[in-house]
Amino acid sequence: MIILDGEKTANDIKEEIAIEVNLIVSSGGKVPHLSAILVGNDGASETYINAKVKACEKVGFNSTLIRLSNEVSEDELLAEVVKINNNSDIDGLIVQLPLPKHIDEMKVKEAIDPKKDVDGFHPSNIGRIVLNLSTYFPATPAGILELLKRYNVETSGKHCVVIGRSNIVGLPMSILMGRNNNPGNCTVTLVHSRTKNLKEITKTADILIVALGIAEFVTSDMIKDGVCIIDVGITRVKSNKTKSRRKLLGDVNFEDVKDKCSFITPVPGGVGPMTIAMLLQNTLLSSKSEFLS
Repeated sequence: MIILDGEKTANDIKEEIAIEVNLIVSSGGKVPHLSAILVGNDGASETYINAKVKACEKVGFNSTLIRLSNEVSEDELLAEVVKINNNSDIDGLIVQLPLPKHIDEMKVKEAIDPKKDVDGFHPSNIGRIVLNLSTYFPATPAGILELLKRYNVETSGKHCVVIGRSNIVGLPMSILMGRNNNPGNCTVTLVHSRTKNLKEITKTADILIVALGIAEFVTSDMIKDGVCIIDVGITRVKSNKTKSRRKLLGDVNFEDVKDKCSFITPVPGGVGPMTIAMLLQNTLLSSKSEFLS
């Protein structure tokens, strides 16, 4: 079994980005600039945003964080998005999700300039993925592809099963794994809560990508020997064994399945760090004016 170390790989990517930023700046180019909008004071969202700001500092990006109250109106939020769209100094914009219930998330995603949509959520960018055109991949799927590539996990001709059909991970992941690319060229099966005979399907997977949101859902009786498992899930549970009294669990029961795997991502330290690294990579691409031009 080989651990797909997202923490190390993400740090490698950040170092590569920092080197490129230094080269850009030393040749008189523009410093990449990422802007983030945070609505409310959700603890998990605060943690994610702070991690993204620190990552920007590490690679030499400029960053701007706009904080809005939980009571902000949809129109006020959309006005902030338009301001950033029109600010030529800002290359990438992320609006931290989830948003308050009175705000239409899709309307906000659609309002972001596709060229600054470094989260890769805009409908036009998702469409470009389907058509195999240059675009920003959603950060989590992009991070998964990068892990598979850097660890030389063979994907061509393999059966990839994706559990979960969210617009952020499951659906784009299934499209990317089926494209004529490396990583890719898989035969892909997308399963979800309505799928019958789920266990029989997952046991045929050469590559199993789990983005369900149910702690330790996948167990050893659901997989075959030699499978590569990508665990996207993060669930916080109470624990007396940590100082914070909490621990993170993935969607896969790691201890139960590890001896049957060829490759597996840990939780934490697997897909999570890669998501931020690929957000930075998308911002760097956006700063190059020819991308998506």
